[in-house]
Amino acid sequence: MNFASDNAGGVHPRIMAALAAANEGHVPSYGEDSITRAAQDRLRELFDAPQAAVHFVATGTAANALSLSLLAPGWGKVFCHADAHVQTSETGAPEFMTGGAKLVPVPGAGGKITPETLAEALVVHGRDSVHAGRNAALTLTNATEWGTVYTPAEVEALAAVARDAGLGLHMDGARFANALAGLDVAPADLTWRAGVDILSLGGTKNGCMAVEAVVIFDPAKSEEFQFRRKRAGALLSKHRFLAAQVLAWLEGDLWLQLARHANAMAHELALGLARLPGVRIDQRVESNAVFATIPADLHRRAGASGICYHLWPHTQQPAEDEPVGIRLVCGWDTRLEDVTATLRALA
Repeated sequence: MNFASDNAGGVHPRIMAALAAANEGHVPSYGEDSITRAAQDRLRELFDAPQAAVHFVATGTAANALSLSLLAPGWGKVFCHADAHVQTSETGAPEFMTGGAKLVPVPGAGGKITPETLAEALVVHGRDSVHAGRNAALTLTNATEWGTVYTPAEVEALAAVARDAGLGLHMDGARFANALAGLDVAPADLTWRAGVDILSLGGTKNGCMAVEAVVIFDPAKSEEFQFRRKRAGALLSKHRFLAAQVLAWLEGDLWLQLARHANAMAHELALGLARLPGVRIDQRVESNAVFATIPADLHRRAGASGICYHLWPHTQQPAEDEPVGIRLVCGWDTRLEDVTATLRALA
């Protein structure tokens, strides 16, 4: 009963089969193969963006850091939510890959930046000068670290503020499929039509082994990305094994089916937890994560029952009898039986 992370799950059988099929024979390396070209074309078609540049990397950190390096020089400022993965969990990779750009954390309830909080941050931190640096980029996480989801209208409103301030717009889509499945909108509506310049599209958390697609809606930046990816050591020679995952993931809308399932399991888990005495659901469930505060005795019972989750925030050190904040994440392979068994053990 593991709800620690959607990284903890395995690889979907169809994707594993695609990897085995791609293992046959010899093909050109470094992305010059037909499987990579097919995966790139499929993503262009999916996003209704025939001119977009599409490149693959193996990790979300590489996707985010390299994407931001296209938008921000070393003297630039990148505005992000205070809880964003780029701010809390990437060990300075964005700063490193940009050559020193400064991340400017922006507060916001539920992991979301609003046009108002962004505008306020621009007033406080956004002065362009040789002393303060240059406004360069805004990065949004969708779905957010709090499991909330930006709608197309919300992205568009933030893009308007960013554009007026001269900021490029990047979207960290490590859980983009979960956001899309929750909204039931077209991929283009949540990205370039709403003003997104670059998307880091995550597959690893949603049934793939290890692949993220960087979708650059301005193809003029494609060559620079390729040089940066190589210099960063993030260009895989056996590139077909990245692309094969993407093709299988997208085939028959598997990626959305898996995301819908993960989201549904999170809703079931939250409904059951809310019925337990002393439990408070802290955030409306909009994707595949549940955030709750539970009594200390329930926390101890969960540990004794082998139920895995993370404390949220990670830094909390509650006293023995104090309530505990937790995060539970459902994945593509979370079973309803796991949810039911968890709730039964806690009850």
